[in-house]
Amino acid sequence: MKRTLILYLFLLSFTIYSKAQSIYFPPISNTAHWDTVSPATLGWCVSKIDTLYNFLQQENTKGFMVLKDGKIVLEKYFGNFTKDSLWYWASAGKTITSFLVGKAQEESYLSISDSSSKYLGTGWTNCTPAQERNIKIRHQLTMTSGLDDGVPDNHCTLDTCLNYLADAGSRWAYHNAAYTLLEKVITTATGLPINNYTYSRLSSKTGITGLWYTIDYDNVFFSTVRNMSRFGLLFQNKCIWNTDTLLHDTAYISQMTNTSQTINQSYGYLWWLGGKSSFMAPGTQFVFPGSYAPNAPADMFAGIGKNGQIVSISRSKALVVIRMGDAPTNLGEVPFLLCDQIWQKLNEVMSNGTSINENQNKQYQVSIFPNPANTILNIDIPSEDRLMLEIIDIFGKTILTIKNQNKIDVSNLEKGIYIIKIIQGEKYYNQKFVKE
Repeated sequence: MKRTLILYLFLLSFTIYSKAQSIYFPPISNTAHWDTVSPATLGWCVSKIDTLYNFLQQENTKGFMVLKDGKIVLEKYFGNFTKDSLWYWASAGKTITSFLVGKAQEESYLSISDSSSKYLGTGWTNCTPAQERNIKIRHQLTMTSGLDDGVPDNHCTLDTCLNYLADAGSRWAYHNAAYTLLEKVITTATGLPINNYTYSRLSSKTGITGLWYTIDYDNVFFSTVRNMSRFGLLFQNKCIWNTDTLLHDTAYISQMTNTSQTINQSYGYLWWLGGKSSFMAPGTQFVFPGSYAPNAPADMFAGIGKNGQIVSISRSKALVVIRMGDAPTNLGEVPFLLCDQIWQKLNEVMSNGTSINENQNKQYQVSIFPNPANTILNIDIPSEDRLMLEIIDIFGKTILTIKNQNKIDVSNLEKGIYIIKIIQGEKYYNQKFVKE
């Protein structure tokens, strides 16, 4: 009996160990070999890879990579860009800051419930002393500082640019300046320059090479596609690199990649969250129904930056997807459409293997098709009631109103994400569609 129990415990521990080791981690040295796995081995549709690459090239992509369980499945560079080319992360780099704040808290340098004034000093805003004291580090992490993002330059970190608009925690708005000042919070709390703290707590442990540079008011991280992939892999494995736990605070890790406040369901601690019931976008207070990336897995979360710098992760599918490049044809401070389109094209590649078509919108049994649409958008609703249709852009502005038609000409709309509001008497339904 005793020998049987020992054997059982041994096999159980071996099984747990094997599962823990199922993710491959490349060597720390960037010059070392990084294991690959062929798309064909995964059962992916190899003939559709060129279609994906052609799309990426048309969208001004410079570098692209897909990891499966840490191994490289797809890696493609365009033009003169190579695996060693440096590029900016833009707002995708906010995710590194989120990690560093969590690490500083774990090391007792700060608490995210602290008033930001503790590290930024008094008078860092143009608010009253009471209003300023109410802004906490957590509000900077969640874009709920209450500071006015509608100033002429919301990247400006001068006190004259940081004006009160609402109580901290009561309003979500994508405000770059409030985020940028987290660097000073970290450096004041730790006593270390931001590049030193990043290297000692992140880079030296994972092989992520890169540096922060100040450009105008912004702190911008520069590195390579492979380094961004390493960061994505770290978060796929919940901040554990191989057997080295870089962040032990599991509660904070969970908070980073789950809804952080009640206003924007699709925002964590500087991470964008897929699979949520609604989302908000920079520059608007409009709440859009559905996920910003309906073609992605429901558990996908991403760092998304200007001109389409993307690190996108799905733990359930063991995938990390990276895109670096110039501005895509769909512009926007956070180009949601590009993120969704990449997953759509990737789904087609994986059609013989991993299927991710999980987020079909069946709400109210209203069907709009095709979606994305180029010219004509069709409305199929099981009712003979007279309809009024409104098309609303990403800023919440109604740009088109149509009565009693189930076909809409959208050929003159700019590319992007829109909401179609379907009004039936006293009832109305909102659904999202994409204009290609």
